[in-house]
Amino acid sequence: MNSQNTPVHVRLWHRDFWLMSFANMLLAMSVYMLIPVMPVWLIETEHFTMYQTGMVMGAFAIGLFLFGTFCNYLVQYFRRNKVCIVSIILLASCVFALYYIHGLHNQYVEVRVILIQRILLGAFYGLAQMVLASTLIIDTSESFQRTEANHSSAWFSRLALSLGPLTGLVLFNYMGFDAVVLSSIILAVASAAFIMTVNIPFRSPDDNVHVCSLDRFFLPQAWPLMLNFMLISVAVGLLLSISLSDRYYGVMMAGFLLALLAQRFVFRDAELKSEAVTGLILLLAALLMIYTRPLPIVWYLSPLCLGLAIGIIGSRFLLFFIKLSRHCKRGTSQSTYMLGWESGLALGIGLGYAAFEEADPTLLCAIILTIIALLVYHLYTHQWFVNHKNR
Repeated sequence: MNSQNTPVHVRLWHRDFWLMSFANMLLAMSVYMLIPVMPVWLIETEHFTMYQTGMVMGAFAIGLFLFGTFCNYLVQYFRRNKVCIVSIILLASCVFALYYIHGLHNQYVEVRVILIQRILLGAFYGLAQMVLASTLIIDTSESFQRTEANHSSAWFSRLALSLGPLTGLVLFNYMGFDAVVLSSIILAVASAAFIMTVNIPFRSPDDNVHVCSLDRFFLPQAWPLMLNFMLISVAVGLLLSISLSDRYYGVMMAGFLLALLAQRFVFRDAELKSEAVTGLILLLAALLMIYTRPLPIVWYLSPLCLGLAIGIIGSRFLLFFIKLSRHCKRGTSQSTYMLGWESGLALGIGLGYAAFEEADPTLLCAIILTIIALLVYHLYTHQWFVNHKNR
């Protein structure tokens, strides 16, 4: 039986690892809380069209790749924790730009200004996540605990996908857009503060480090896995582009908790293929319920299935990326996983606003993409992974 069970080491959960994991969650929350709120602000306050709103939201995906080729050089020649902290502070500055723009009441704001803001936001977020996930979290763990460290810390950013939008919607409904922006800034600064408290030893740079390289950025041999993963994340992004309530995101968090239990007990010794297939079927069920049965119970079952699906799929694909890499490329596999998820999510949200004006065609597109992703995984990607994994 081709299965894997990630072990649990109590000694992994020391102070520095907790701080890094919470920093990861707060950083993701600071960006995710803008997902359901920023499009509403752009359309209702700044009077952007649906197409312009979609273009702006999707531009985040472009920014994610902007500084990737420089990541290894920056980490090698500067203190790696300082690179991450500076990136987060610059990210907070980009969010503050929204606060400033919102204060320019009745003044026309050009689309290109918000477009640049979103690209830079994605660029600094991408760089911060690459350094944090591919370097800092690994540095706080023993070599034999690093797979578990990657697996566990990723759950904190995964939980942020429900906590961030939930917080953003509650603040927006009761206190307005300014409160959302300021809270996003506070979360980003808190993330940087957590990283500052962790002592990361200085390491001398390797010889012959190139300014531009794929190290800590992108794993070329993982492109089939990344494309399959992006199909899934685009489908999730399409779902998040429709108007969802704070209750929906709250129940999604319960789905994440169920996914944690399912991994530990249901899929503990299951065949390797079962997790991804089950997760895709649950994602399809979450989409079909909203599309075909808009009943009150659906708004509880759908987010529960969605959280369960994202938790199972995200965890399994992360381990796939790690197993495709050599030991020295673990950080690169982390960055590739992050890029596949975040860029697909942003593209899905952007496509949802730019191409569709109603929920039904958006959901139909997401359903079709999920079915394609399931077929591609079942017929090709899984066997390709088994043939190409390194460990």
